[in-house]
Amino acid sequence: MNKELVGFLFLAFGIVIGVLKFTSWIQDPFIGALNGVKNFYHESVEGFNSSIDEHFTQQDTIIRLQQENKTYKENNLLAQEFATELNSMFKEHSSDLKISPKVQLVKTLSYAKFGDINRVWLDMKDFNTSKVYGLVSQGVSAGIVTFKHGQAMALLNSDYKCSYTVFIGKKRAPGIVHGTNTKEMLVEFIPNWIKLEIGDEVSTSGLDNLFFTGLRVGKVLKITKSQGFQNALIEPYFDVTQPEYFHVIMKRY
Repeated sequence: MNKELVGFLFLAFGIVIGVLKFTSWIQDPFIGALNGVKNFYHESVEGFNSSIDEHFTQQDTIIRLQQENKTYKENNLLAQEFATELNSMFKEHSSDLKISPKVQLVKTLSYAKFGDINRVWLDMKDFNTSKVYGLVSQGVSAGIVTFKHGQAMALLNSDYKCSYTVFIGKKRAPGIVHGTNTKEMLVEFIPNWIKLEIGDEVSTSGLDNLFFTGLRVGKVLKITKSQGFQNALIEPYFDVTQPEYFHVIMKRY
């Protein structure tokens, strides 16, 4: 390559640089195009990274759910083993008492009546229409199951016809809780001689043969007295606005 050609190339390169640097009508579209390429690159990289993050997030979720399912199965087996051992102990001591609980997972089909969130139809396969069952959601009491037209209907905690027996506080004051068609529930017929406190925990007693003993119901908001008994207004733990899946206690023992 001769000196004339090299000098010409350097001169041409300098002219192009100068034009791009000092001529706005060429510089602006050039930079705009370049920025467009940059934006496309960054958006592509961000999209790729988001896809990768989403993939690993889903993978982590799957692993977590698998672990939770494994733990649930292990706990279920332990509970069955405990029940078997307990029944063996009862048998050894010539006792007729046996522990063999049974629950059924059910799905909500729809509200029983438009505008009434307190009652829902359940997709329940195995039931006895002459019985009433306890309803549980995420480990807390949610209501009771009755039957209408041969179909399983849940009366949720807020329904005024939903009632079951409970214990209140550390002294296990007995009472009967029922819905009030509001977000609170009311416990009635609590003996006067047992002292109650605001914030006391309310749990199922199991004495009505509907629930296991000790399932959480709610906490005390207000205490009143009427006709020789105490009443306790409580805030239930179950959220009546989310009636999706439940466990029905088919048999306590």
